[in-house]
Amino acid sequence: MISLSAVIITKNEEQNIKRCLESVKFADEIIVIDSNSTDKTREIAESQGAKVFTIPWQGFGVAKQEGVKLATGEWILSIDADEEIPADLAKEIESRISSANGVSGFYLKRKTMFLGRWILHSGWYPGYVLRLFQKKDGNFDNAIVHEKVETKGPVGYLNGDLLHYSYPDLETYFSKFNRYTTLGAEEAFHAGKKAVSFDIIIKPPVSFLKHYIVRQGFRDGLEGFILSVLSAVAVLVKYAKLYTMQKKKNLK
Repeated sequence: MISLSAVIITKNEEQNIKRCLESVKFADEIIVIDSNSTDKTREIAESQGAKVFTIPWQGFGVAKQEGVKLATGEWILSIDADEEIPADLAKEIESRISSANGVSGFYLKRKTMFLGRWILHSGWYPGYVLRLFQKKDGNFDNAIVHEKVETKGPVGYLNGDLLHYSYPDLETYFSKFNRYTTLGAEEAFHAGKKAVSFDIIIKPPVSFLKHYIVRQGFRDGLEGFILSVLSAVAVLVKYAKLYTMQKKKNLK
């Protein structure tokens, strides 16, 4: 019988982790890679039957690699703590991995909630992510942020939605905003990339037009407008942070 391991990485996710864990109980085992949470994340995870391992934070890619390494299942389902597998998607996963026929992995459609609204346009949906794959054929790359699964064989697509409760309010959004723009800037800096005037002046408004007009963010109501503006600001802040990193390096 085909075995499935659900792998989750956490850091102070007591508000989300129970919902996430309950949604993956159809898996044969649940692996939680925790980066020294100071809240009740570990306690909740263990109470739900998960195997919890603590590792120092070295980036998203490395943390998920560790989870894959510790998993014993033939198939890996990688899910974030603020995500949920609905019952229909769970059934589809079980069905598809039992008759994969040479497929190494599957993309899931991720649907994200922003300020209480499911975003169905704005370039956010369907936000396909490769999260289900055979352990022998794939793993995550080493990216600090925006990590991806690399597989050896062909991949397919599932129909059910992976639900993403990432931004329930602006406080949560800006907390993640600051972290991700810093990580993005650091990754670009270490890769030798440089921020120029074009990146800081032109790319932000282009980002707004792309999300709001080209990708029809206007169809997501006021939330779509707010999201498109904030996406543009995120581009500005990322490149501004990269620019300041360059300046500091040049002053040394």
